[in-house]
Amino acid sequence: MVEFETIKAEEVKFGRNNFIEISRKKAVTDNNETEFISIARGFYLADGEKGWKSSITLPSEEEKREKIADLIKTI
Repeated sequence: MVEFETIKAEEVKFGRNNFIEISRKKAVTDNNETEFISIARGFYLADGEKGWKSSITLPSEEEKREKIADLIKTI
């Protein structure tokens, strides 16, 4: 079984009811722990709770994350 722990999360709100959450998470199994970066798109429900539409996971290697960040800045 895999358990996921959120280490840190930040939100960027946009539109009337949407947000992007960037978070560092940890996947924990009996044998291993793996950290990763998650980018998720979500929305707020009428009661203020969060709903989720989609997410992606970025590689853990810093040079690859830097390359992705550079591409986002230049596209």
